[in-house]
Amino acid sequence: MNIILLGPPGAGKGTQAKLLVDAHGMIQLSTGDMLREARTSGTAMGQKVAAIMDAGELVTDEIVIGLIEEKLAGDNGGGFIFDGFPRTLPQADALGELLAKSNKTLDSVVEMQVDDEALVRRITGRYTCGNCGAGYHDDFKKPKVEGTCDDCGEQQMKRRADDNEESLKTRLMEYYKKTSPLIGYYYAKEQLASVNGLGSMEEVSSEINAALKV
Repeated sequence: MNIILLGPPGAGKGTQAKLLVDAHGMIQLSTGDMLREARTSGTAMGQKVAAIMDAGELVTDEIVIGLIEEKLAGDNGGGFIFDGFPRTLPQADALGELLAKSNKTLDSVVEMQVDDEALVRRITGRYTCGNCGAGYHDDFKKPKVEGTCDDCGEQQMKRRADDNEESLKTRLMEYYKKTSPLIGYYYAKEQLASVNGLGSMEEVSSEINAALKV
């Protein structure tokens, strides 16, 4: 099964992708992860990616599609989750062409619906342990001892620099301008399923599994 997870920044796409990976043996294809991996791989494609990123330029759609094509060749039978790609209509067209070329199909596109106000609260309140990466939140998941990680006991809490209201609104505007048109695109193709992205992690996972019929 090959699926796309759609939703604004902070909707929980990465979290739900990891749950699907663990439960069904799928492979998560995150654009950011693929670029970071390619940059340190030493391959010809990796050297090209490193040169572009070091110059402060944007990696082209063609290069991202090339990285995805390499990953598709390593199909383990569990299928793929596209997390953070496609972001635009041209990218969606390119992905469709690549899947057809690879004799693969896109089985479903899951839209994680969220309310902007609730999303801002979710994002601006989150932080992580700088040592082990465990996630916390001001409202929903505080550590048992303030400032101390439950998992590793370190006191190295940190927040992402762009996890503030102003930055999030900028990222949301970018999403609505460039990525939200994909909702109509995949709806017209009868591939879209929508779930409530503001439930608990378990509730959202259950809705996604029901939508995918797994």
